Amino acid sequence: MAVLVVVHPAVRVGGEEAGTVVARLFPGAAIVEPARLADGLADLAPGDPVVAAGGDGTVGVVARAVAGTRHPLAIVPLGTFNNFSRALGIPGDPERAAALTREGAVVPVSLGRVNGHVFLEAAALGLFGEAIGLGEAAKERAFGDLLDHLGHVVGASRFAYAVAGDLELEGEAWSLVAANTPTTGADVPIGDVTPREPHLLLSARMEGSPPLALARLAAAGLLGRIEPGSGTRRFRRVRVVTAPPVPVFADAAAVGATPVEIAVEPGALSVLVPAGVSPTEARASG
Repeated sequence: MAVLVVVHPAVRVGGEEAGTVVARLFPGAAIVEPARLADGLADLAPGDPVVAAGGDGTVGVVARAVAGTRHPLAIVPLGTFNNFSRALGIPGDPERAAALTREGAVVPVSLGRVNGHVFLEAAALGLFGEAIGLGEAAKERAFGDLLDHLGHVVGASRFAYAVAGDLELEGEAWSLVAANTPTTGADVPIGDVTPREPHLLLSARMEGSPPLALARLAAAGLLGRIEPGSGTRRFRRVRVVTAPPVPVFADAAAVGATPVEIAVEPGALSVLVPAGVSPTEARASG
């Protein structure tokens, strides 16, 4: 069995380059940067695992590339929050996570899609998405993006929404969030759901004014003490229309504006997880 490991060259683990750590964990494996992922996949046989060694960003790149293929995804969490891997019960210890390529169970995992864009953690409409984007820009020190998101956060307002499809809802909110994981961004709680389940979870968020929203989201990242949102409901496919149109995010990436269709794709991805861990246990660990 061949193993392909994808690792970002800038990542460090305890002062050591991630590439060095990965080479020790996977002796003899092919190791590539995310930009060379397509080349690495071309050399694999069906069934060979692909390892994403990194944080949620690296995991997202690899997951999108192997979704719908015959290559199971293994994750060695090397990021700060690791929302997707924690939601699946994958150990945070690199050695234990690496062992799953040999000892793990392959399970089907759901991905979300918003207007054609895949998300692992959440699709967010309105203020919440802008605030998550702001946090990502700050983490990456992308100051141009940070100022752009900050301007949108400060200028945000409530919007009217109408949801059709599996759910029929109307109301007003600062944000709507469709969750595939219990947390997103800086460990912000968004729902009681894991990617092992065949549905997503929709919630309307009433964070208050933009400054209050930022304070609450910061508190969630530091303390984990805010509730996921009001009126959470499970669904497989919905269409959302808002007035006025609001920005839409797939995880932390801006992907346009409303109206949107949001859907779950059950079993879109195969992931190596600890044997015997049920979806309920994975939810508890997340």
